[in-house]
Amino acid sequence: MKLRFSWILLVVVALLWVGPYAWMVLTSLRTLPEIVAAPAWPIPKSIQFEAYREVFRTIPVGLYFLNTTAMAVAIALLQILLALPAGYALAKLHFVGKKVAFALVLACLLIPAQVTFVPVFSMLGPIGLVNTFAALILPFGVSALGTFLVRQALLSVPDEMIEAARLDGASELRIVYGLLAPMVRPTLASLFLFSFVFHYNDYFWPLVMTTDDDVRTLPLAVALLREQGTGVRWHIVMAGNVILSLPVLALFAAVQKQILRAVTARVG
Repeated sequence: MKLRFSWILLVVVALLWVGPYAWMVLTSLRTLPEIVAAPAWPIPKSIQFEAYREVFRTIPVGLYFLNTTAMAVAIALLQILLALPAGYALAKLHFVGKKVAFALVLACLLIPAQVTFVPVFSMLGPIGLVNTFAALILPFGVSALGTFLVRQALLSVPDEMIEAARLDGASELRIVYGLLAPMVRPTLASLFLFSFVFHYNDYFWPLVMTTDDDVRTLPLAVALLREQGTGVRWHIVMAGNVILSLPVLALFAAVQKQILRAVTARVG
């Protein structure tokens, strides 16, 4: 009986999570007159793909998708590249001010990007980096969350393993990237997913940092779909959001095993 109740609870929770996405997909397959006539009934009378064709006619989906993906991947890789040595230093090295440094990392977790965009914009503007990919990538190259996650993962690595590598003549960089990085791969995969999803869907930062369509991202383009025409064309807006969400779902499916391993390791 207890096992059956657990399964029922899991199914209910899954429906609550999947329900809004299923509603969005079904709405994108309806016509606007259907939506106006019965907005609370998402099942289409007949499947229509005109909304998707309209999205591709209205905005350059390919260009915006490449911009968004390149930005999110670059940020995620840069965060991993810098979080590894930072987390290694906080977990395994001994230096003056180590506790203060870790406290500052934790404090940075409390500061949203919206608070710092004015000084960052003021720094990037005079050197001509506004409206470039550098303005979208560099301010997020260092991640406090990434440093914290890597540090916590490396605490479980025995110090003897690192000492043995040093005795074999391995440099600190080789220890970090060659020895320790494969050992904390589930954590790095989780960090990549969190970073990619956050920056792939980010609307605020690309909005204030870009003015040219050549470097704008897909969330901005999807938001513009709502502004076109005399009223909100919900089927087109939903189709744009479906297109926007597909890469994130594909990435999650690709790295879900690594995420489960990271969660299992933390629980264990």
